[in-house]
Amino acid sequence: MTSYYQNKNILITGGAGFIGSNLAITLAAKKANVMIVDALIDGYGGNLFNIEPVKKNLRLEIVDIRDTAKMDKLVCNQDIIFNLAGTLSHVDSMKDPLTDLDINCRAQLSLLESVRKYNPSAKIIFAGTRNQYGKAKYLPVDENHPQEPTDINGINCIAAEKYHLMYTKVYAVKTISLRMTNTFGPRHQMKHSRQGVLNWFIRKIIDGEEVVLYGKGKQIRDVNYVDDVVSALLLVGQSSKGWGEAYNLGGTPVSLLDFVKKTIDIVKSLQNEVRPRKGIVMKPFPVDRKNIEIGDYVASYEKIKKVFGWRPKVSLEEGIRRTINYYAKYKEFYY
Repeated sequence: MTSYYQNKNILITGGAGFIGSNLAITLAAKKANVMIVDALIDGYGGNLFNIEPVKKNLRLEIVDIRDTAKMDKLVCNQDIIFNLAGTLSHVDSMKDPLTDLDINCRAQLSLLESVRKYNPSAKIIFAGTRNQYGKAKYLPVDENHPQEPTDINGINCIAAEKYHLMYTKVYAVKTISLRMTNTFGPRHQMKHSRQGVLNWFIRKIIDGEEVVLYGKGKQIRDVNYVDDVVSALLLVGQSSKGWGEAYNLGGTPVSLLDFVKKTIDIVKSLQNEVRPRKGIVMKPFPVDRKNIEIGDYVASYEKIKKVFGWRPKVSLEEGIRRTINYYAKYKEFYY
């Protein structure tokens, strides 16, 4: 059976990063013509080792999407653009709000202008975020929930999403935003926790180090394994409907404490451990984190399920197991 994506021209911004590289590998297997654009900014997660399995089956352009002259040329003839470039650090956005603004707003608007001028028939799937909602007023959070972020990053992500959806309404460029929740899995950077704590916890546990949780660790997140996120991107990209809308992704609700405990148990079973491990340490929230903590968050994904038929399929246990196995082999490329 021929894949929808076979011979399609696909551009992935942020394609050497966590989600982008997993998407690129899947698309290469579907025989798409994949181009990756990534600035490889230090600390943001871009890693050439991520695309090692398919480096001969795609084109890599080390370009910042703020480089208008280059992007004007690179967007030409693309059928679908998966726009995953950006930064998601809540803490960094408060310390350096202008950089967050530049990367998450100006860069996105620049890309949209390139598409409008030089390839207005392309489809664009934008990576939104659950951070746009801020503290939940009710659970599960649906797409009509008020968007009142607790940090600069969330505000800039709202603006970026609105740019995309406006280009559909005004210029008829096909755009969709997928508001992603906490995603974990292979190929996530492991050098720090500022762009996602789940893989940071996994690193600490693999290395036999103590895990620090703030508060009591009871705050709930719904989590997605990266393969389910890739599946959502592919379903939306091949669709002829649903454009000009935003959709939540959602997954398994779990407290951070339970996520850590489950990961410890799985690591022990995989490594046949009998010795005691360093445990979990509870600490008060640092001021910079307490001020932006959102509490419990669980998304409703009924809208994307109804329109596209998407739902998460990989269990929490299986996702953790796959992630541990990946880093057990390749952690030297991520530390």
